[in-house]
Amino acid sequence: MGEDGGLTYGPRGVTAPQAPVRPASPPGFRRFEATVTIGRGEDVRNAAGQAVLRWEVKRRSGFAVAPADGGGVGARERGRYTVTAGLGRCVVREPVEVVAVVETGDRCGFAYGTREGHPVSGEEAFVVHRDDDGRVLPTLRSLTRAAPRGPWRPLFPVLPPARLHVRGRCLRALRDAGVRSTGPRSRPRRRPAPPAA
Repeated sequence: MGEDGGLTYGPRGVTAPQAPVRPASPPGFRRFEATVTIGRGEDVRNAAGQAVLRWEVKRRSGFAVAPADGGGVGARERGRYTVTAGLGRCVVREPVEVVAVVETGDRCGFAYGTREGHPVSGEEAFVVHRDDDGRVLPTLRSLTRAAPRGPWRPLFPVLPPARLHVRGRCLRALRDAGVRSTGPRSRPRRRPAPPAA
């Protein structure tokens, strides 16, 4: 798979944030998906959706997010951003591009893809949707593989524990995405990956 418009993978949009069930993943990627329940109703959905579109999940997970193309901070399709994490002198900068934004009646969110210089290659999506029972369900989806080049590439086999830690923080941030739920909270629900197509 070649690069797609400056991305380090292709095709763009493989996490399919607009779809309730995402399609089969391209070969060679590690697939992850988890969903949490945060409450019920339109107000909860709207608050959580707006928090997601303002990158609050990443910010509350310990990252800084800054536009890299002069645009606004909200997630916008084709917008380029620098996501930064670190402590003291150890700083990791992750160049990304938003590859899809979805805003419909019951579904809101976006996906971003990695650009040259990112420690891994792939895509991550944050989506908030409301089911037929009115429950509001944020979902985190990701597809990752080793970066095509750079100093992080040899470290990819030992990155899973760090990524697991980051995913846990993201799931906690999704659970609290802009709202205080008054209903019971669920444990993250992981969906098994379908067989490779």
